[in-house]
Amino acid sequence: MHSITIISVGGTIDKIYFDAKSEYEVGPPNIEKVLAELNLSITYRVNSLMRKDSLDLTDDDRSLIAKTVAEEPCPRVLITHGTDTMVETAKALRNLVGKTVVLTGALEPALFKTSDAVFNIGCAIGAVQVLPPGVYIAMNGRIFTAGKVRKNLTLNKFEEFNDNV
Repeated sequence: MHSITIISVGGTIDKIYFDAKSEYEVGPPNIEKVLAELNLSITYRVNSLMRKDSLDLTDDDRSLIAKTVAEEPCPRVLITHGTDTMVETAKALRNLVGKTVVLTGALEPALFKTSDAVFNIGCAIGAVQVLPPGVYIAMNGRIFTAGKVRKNLTLNKFEEFNDNV
């Protein structure tokens, strides 16, 4: 069994630029390229579940993500996700039992030199290995518990917040 299962659902972290179209589109999981360049001492498997911008994710998509995580035999799951609706997906996963799930993403595509993706992925990999079962978000150098985090659009970063749900 793999020590970590990584589920990619898309978002900015996986965006690539198509010169011919002059626009960005969600491509294959960039986490595979990021991790391949590192000398890791962990085993992992990447499941490219979908390739969607997080603004395009539906309740059905979130149900599929939850079902996929629930059926995954590995108890440690990292999900790469778009930052715009990452909080909503984390909330949708809160009822999972016996799994440590960490969602992460990036504010710029992972293949950009200035992207925060490598740092966020590193934080998420460390977090998913040591945190107790639950659902978390790893962004901006912090680990947040699902239901206690929001994306501050003005500052373009995640912050602690209790929604009391």
